Amino acid sequence: MVHPARKAGGRGEGSADSSPATAIRLPEARLAEAVGLAQAIELDIVLAEAVPVPRPRPATLLGKGAVERLADAIADAEIGLAVIDSPLTPVQQRNLEKAWGCKVIDRTGLILEIFGARARTREGTLQVELAALSYQRSRLVRSWTHLERQRGGFGFLGGPGETQIEADRRMIGDRIVKLERELDDVKRTRDLHRKARRRVPYPIVALVGYTNAGKSTLFNSVTRAEVMAKDMLFATLDPTMRTLELPSGRKVILSDTVGFISDLPHELVAAFRATLEEVLEADVVVHVRDISHPDSEAQAADVETVLRELGLAEMVDNGLVEGLNKIDLLSAERREEVINQASRHSARLPFSAVTGEGVPALLAELDRRLGQGRAMLDVSLPLTDGASIAWLYRHGEIVARRDDQSHAYLRVKLDAADVRRFHQRQAAARPPS
Repeated sequence: MVHPARKAGGRGEGSADSSPATAIRLPEARLAEAVGLAQAIELDIVLAEAVPVPRPRPATLLGKGAVERLADAIADAEIGLAVIDSPLTPVQQRNLEKAWGCKVIDRTGLILEIFGARARTREGTLQVELAALSYQRSRLVRSWTHLERQRGGFGFLGGPGETQIEADRRMIGDRIVKLERELDDVKRTRDLHRKARRRVPYPIVALVGYTNAGKSTLFNSVTRAEVMAKDMLFATLDPTMRTLELPSGRKVILSDTVGFISDLPHELVAAFRATLEEVLEADVVVHVRDISHPDSEAQAADVETVLRELGLAEMVDNGLVEGLNKIDLLSAERREEVINQASRHSARLPFSAVTGEGVPALLAELDRRLGQGRAMLDVSLPLTDGASIAWLYRHGEIVARRDDQSHAYLRVKLDAADVRRFHQRQAAARPPS
């Protein structure tokens, strides 16, 4: 595992679109993240090192001395795979493999391998395969082995029992065209599901955040679902949705999404746009942060950068709900500091998804946000229409009520969607003239 550390003020990890927050990260923190990525697919880490790269070399990225020194270390430890935590050109990748006598993959290849091993839904697997093929098409030195693999992933790492089939541009191009057609079908199905939800329609609350920030743990805690939640990078890849009842009784659809990461391969940003459509349509976005992580601020900047790329700049500028997770892991002094700072911002909620501390306050803030756009409605209903009265109590906030011998007169706050639903309900119950 090699992390090419640039000088301060450089462009981060070699990505042309690195954010300023990425550039100021400590090399040690970025190296630890790269190790976590490798461990996420159960690779054994023999050596991990941050290598200074004052001037990237076109042929090998790393300097000649570093390449020769690492070649000796790789040979001595009999290492079969080297991961470079930076994008590599096909030429750099091929030259490093020749110099080191082992397979070499870059950050993009590693992340694609994780996604290939973890995606479970039909759309997820199609999206990842499309991203992998787009990546492979740019470097025909790679083998197109994923159709005959005996393990998860996409064959960047090699493995027992895998055949080596040389991919050519035409074969990959044909497969990409076929995948795009299949994805169009899947997207149409998702669109039908989305339209069905609009007919319900419940507000959508989307959880977003850096990978391993605790989104799935929070999701499971409040919905009692069983989404995979581990202390592991990219434990969740496929979107999951559940109905959640907020303290006011309002029902929402809670969406757990794939975690973001700095320098996310552009192939995956494009390929997973459809997967993240739930975020684009969300009424409220909760940015779940691991406040115990030393790079929490830089991670937050990376998430906001991706959200802007997805077309959510207005929502970011207007202020997301920030969930400051993992306060149970903070020292007493740091914990008090975080809580005091958050108390001055209504949209910053410290909590622990593991212990449950602070979660009720987070749900109450969601209630408040969703209630801001509520309309006031004056309703007169026969006392015999108990079903409609009960419906208003379940879906709205009863501000005032007065009953006479035959009718209930209610003043109620309702979401705009619920106002429409109520009128549709009353129209359907009205006898035809």
